[in-house]
Amino acid sequence: MAGDPIRLGPIRLGVAGLGRAFMLMLPTLARDPRLAVLACADPRAEARARFTEDFPGARAHGTVEALCADPSIEAIYVATPHQFHVADVRAASAAGKHVLVEKPMALALADCQAMVDAARGAGIHLIVGHSHSFDAPYLRAREMIRSGEHGAIRMITAVNFTDYLYRPRRPEELDTAQGGGAVFSQAPHQIEVVRLLAGRPARSIRAAATVWDRARGTEGAYNAIIDFGDGLSATLTYNGHGHFDTDEFQDWTGEMGLPRDPAAYGTARAALRHVTSPEEEAALKERRAYGRGPGATEARAAPPPPAYNHFGLVLASCERADLRPTPRGVAVYADETRRFDALPAPGVPRAEVIDELEAALRGNTPPLHSGEWGMATAEIVLALLQSARSGREVRLHHQGAA
Repeated sequence: MAGDPIRLGPIRLGVAGLGRAFMLMLPTLARDPRLAVLACADPRAEARARFTEDFPGARAHGTVEALCADPSIEAIYVATPHQFHVADVRAASAAGKHVLVEKPMALALADCQAMVDAARGAGIHLIVGHSHSFDAPYLRAREMIRSGEHGAIRMITAVNFTDYLYRPRRPEELDTAQGGGAVFSQAPHQIEVVRLLAGRPARSIRAAATVWDRARGTEGAYNAIIDFGDGLSATLTYNGHGHFDTDEFQDWTGEMGLPRDPAAYGTARAALRHVTSPEEEAALKERRAYGRGPGATEARAAPPPPAYNHFGLVLASCERADLRPTPRGVAVYADETRRFDALPAPGVPRAEVIDELEAALRGNTPPLHSGEWGMATAEIVLALLQSARSGREVRLHHQGAA
């Protein structure tokens, strides 16, 4: 690669954006010994101050440009809002920094291509994630499918019901045009999981997605069918309207691999009941922002998660078995037997992301979740919306990564 030569020791990481995505990755960044978190960039002074407390000796910058110029780091985790990804990845690439960029990669295919071109031109690794296709149970199911033990894969079913739409949001998070809503924020997870299991490029998609709750103003649910050719298809159902919850199918293990209390039913809607304005809702969300609540100290002190991340119910139907990834392993329903292939409990949450980052930066191994992979997912997300609005099947053209 044209960037820094392959090095030994921890990955010297900088973080661009200390928002919600960073908060979800914070337990990983704080606990994985393969990382040295050395710098950040964020416009909020309180977030920068908390970062330097959480990571002693780290530097805090007010802009992404300043972070990219920091000579102490070799890679940048871009966790800024969607609309800034293309500029931030270009800046990091120009500075010779490897990049881990959050999903969705971008809101337009031209921006995705610009990011891929920038990384390729600079000779740096570009990885897109976190999405749930990094999760160990899905990776294990992929290995089983690729082994051929159960015959060819014929059908994939993915279903997830949550309270996504009623969690506190900023106005742009409820505006589809700005990358808000379930399609941009949640569909990439399901799309990448089924792409991972299918193991081949998608050909087309047909979908339905409408705004059910006008007070929220964006799509909170969708149905889609993706054609992978040769008789293989995947159905995707997502509903974020806060009624049924598919965590019930996972023994009440939540998306982050932590136990949930089923008695907490309806709490998301209830918390919004007395909110009277978008500003008040944004302020409610801000109370959970980095710098105002638990940080890395609490993350380091917390016990290891008992289970892996997941994204609802997934079934991979092969010719001789159905495979059901769960937060603790993979259930196999074969012709005459049923078994459970357990995975060891995770020591660090989302360590699989760092596995891929380390393999790329320390082993120069091309990442699975490359820029091309992320662009293929973005195309399907955009095609899902196009199909839902037109009522027609949409052909896919940028699916080289599978």
